[in-house]
Amino acid sequence: MSEATLTISSKNYSSWSLRGWLLARFAGLPFEEIVVPPDDADARKELLLLSPSILVPRLTHGGVKIWDTLAIGEYLNEIKPRAGLLPSDRAARAHCRAVCGEMHSGFSSLRSALPMNLKRVFHGHKVWLRAQADIDRITTIWRDCLKRYGGPYLFGKRSMADAMYAPVVTRFVTYEVKLDKPCTAYAGEIIRMPEMIEWTAAAQKEPDEIDELDMEF
Repeated sequence: MSEATLTISSKNYSSWSLRGWLLARFAGLPFEEIVVPPDDADARKELLLLSPSILVPRLTHGGVKIWDTLAIGEYLNEIKPRAGLLPSDRAARAHCRAVCGEMHSGFSSLRSALPMNLKRVFHGHKVWLRAQADIDRITTIWRDCLKRYGGPYLFGKRSMADAMYAPVVTRFVTYEVKLDKPCTAYAGEIIRMPEMIEWTAAAQKEPDEIDELDMEF
């Protein structure tokens, strides 16, 4: 049995679970998955953005429990510094933390208007102004990072930032959001990661559905 466990909810719908899972995989920490079913009351609150405190994902390691995604990333960076979850350069590290924090606390219109759903593609989906403003800000972050650090990932090599923005990439695919060339290339890098391929394949096999998240808006 692994010394670490990661509690997650739906692989199809839970963007925070994906972030925590990717962080642990990027860090190279062996862990056992504990999956909370989507019909669990607390899981539904998290998926429907109704919970003021998101307790999934939750990493348990060596008696330590961490349930905030940024805190999970920082913890993993401490115990697995060679994994490079944060850049080695001080200025780049600060920049990475800033863009991760922006993803962690912002973009509420995007979250509510374009919920994560790996099983569906919504053709001709109408993106309203507030969600479009979030999209514009996210793609500005991507272009700036790709130009500054040379790609193919946001800070050159894979980092915490790529785990934080990976669910956004899936949303852009699900709702056919049009992207420019640099952002399209970056999105392709994320979708083609072996970890993303593995997660998406598992999401496709999930039998459970939440009607409120599986509807056309």
